[in-house]
Amino acid sequence: MVKLFRFLKPYRWELFWVLLFLFAQSIAELSLPTLMADVVNNGMMKGDTGYIWKFGAYMLLVALASSFCSIVGSYLSAILGVGLGRDIRDSVFSRVESYSLHEFDQIGTASLINRTTNDVTQVQTLVVMGLRFMVYAPIMCIGGIIMAYSKDQQLTLILAVVLPVMLLMIGSLAKVIVPLFKAMQIKLDRVNLVLRENLTGIRVIRAFNRLESESRRFKDANRDLTDNAIRVNKIMALIQPAMIIIMNLTSLAIIWYGGIRISQNIMQVGDMMAFIQYAMQVMFSIIMVTIMFVMVPRAQASAIRINEVLDIEPGINDPVQSITPGIQKGLVEFQDVTFSYPGAELPAISNITFTASPGEVTAIIGGTGSGKSTMINLIPRFYDVDSGAVLVDGVDVRQMSQKELRAKIGFVPQSPVLFSGTVSENIRYGKPDATGEEITHAAEVAQASEFITAMKDGYEAQIAQGGTNLSGGQKQRLSIARALVRRPGIYILDDSFSALDFKTDARLRAALKKETTTSTVIIIAQRVGTVMDADRIIVLDKGQIVGMGSHKELMDSCVVYREIVSSQLSEEEIA
Repeated sequence: MVKLFRFLKPYRWELFWVLLFLFAQSIAELSLPTLMADVVNNGMMKGDTGYIWKFGAYMLLVALASSFCSIVGSYLSAILGVGLGRDIRDSVFSRVESYSLHEFDQIGTASLINRTTNDVTQVQTLVVMGLRFMVYAPIMCIGGIIMAYSKDQQLTLILAVVLPVMLLMIGSLAKVIVPLFKAMQIKLDRVNLVLRENLTGIRVIRAFNRLESESRRFKDANRDLTDNAIRVNKIMALIQPAMIIIMNLTSLAIIWYGGIRISQNIMQVGDMMAFIQYAMQVMFSIIMVTIMFVMVPRAQASAIRINEVLDIEPGINDPVQSITPGIQKGLVEFQDVTFSYPGAELPAISNITFTASPGEVTAIIGGTGSGKSTMINLIPRFYDVDSGAVLVDGVDVRQMSQKELRAKIGFVPQSPVLFSGTVSENIRYGKPDATGEEITHAAEVAQASEFITAMKDGYEAQIAQGGTNLSGGQKQRLSIARALVRRPGIYILDDSFSALDFKTDARLRAALKKETTTSTVIIIAQRVGTVMDADRIIVLDKGQIVGMGSHKELMDSCVVYREIVSSQLSEEEIA
């Protein structure tokens, strides 16, 4: 929790004024019982009406000042708390954006969402309430004890017995409840994970008639969270009545012994009434602390989870002094590259060496799990190589800034990702300042203009989140258009034609070839027909290059390639 206090620095003046107003409120409330005692002892007991009006007016002014300070303090603490939550949320989001894919895999998407939303809200709520209770309560508690002692030292012994009992109860509560709150956040992650999987995979769930099993899966996770919350609330439910009983017994004890001391003319009635008020202020302060102990453990657990996100150092960072490539545009070189995923026993790819030059189409083909996508993920530096080097325009990608490197690349992922918004906004995502003509041209090259113009609003037609209102082939073509509008030096197409029919595939490749005459094009494909016309075909098997050359050369020299071709084409087509 302490680590997050650095986010309070921009709000130091708001914090100063909150503390000042809360301190003023505490002083005002501590003075009220003394004024009341004076009114009772010197006014009501002596029948002095003028004295009662005079000090009654003082009490009214003090009460109004206390109310004013309370309102302003609450307002400023709310501003400070909400601002702190906003800044922490921004910092967490920015940190997550700097993660490499390894860090995403390490924490998990569902947990990252929960930490950015629910965990930050827990900390924000604690700050808003804590500034009120954790500042106001100690002042009232300490001040109340001092003022009560000044009224009657003997009666103060009652508080000396009661307060340790209450503090012992709070300590025992914290010891039991803190682990439960930590478990609650983990169980909330689980609910979030199951819910996210169900919402994103609803089509598959319905297609396989798994609604009942998924419903049971969510109910189990939800019940686990609910049972944990019920255990917490049961414990907390015991505390409040116990505190109230202690308060009432304390009041009875004060009245009993105070009445004895009044009968002995040792104490005045007004002083006993003031003592009761101070005792109640002290007791209420302890109850406020108890309420905070409900919030602090959960916020502490949330703060630890937030700090885990902020403390993870991204595995991929820009160099201190980046190198800017020369004039050459789009040259990609792999020099004896080996890469392993964390925890894997064997490398995903090993000893990969090839060059892809501008104006050429380099195709990568191989069986499932052969390392095709892993290879191209190293070019935009989604991961760093274990050994060897990946060079773009003669410069190691680790010596370039990530922004400059990725500005050279038009990337089309294996699973097309679209965002909610219009068609034109999704295409313009590749180039924010793209004109209408550039967007239209990119769509035409990607063979997307036909279905776009057939939509009701054309390029202003709305796309649902994730592109769920489009077919797989339409999403792929929009993803390709998004890369084309950028006009990069390097095009990376990761199995981007898999959802297209053969006719559209052929038209798209023909149009793409005309559009990318000066760029480097790297295509990953499963279809032999997609890669046959490439200038260079790289055949992967078990993470290693087992063949490289044109289609004709590989048919003569590469057994793996011949097997792939024979599995997809008839003898007539091969001939």
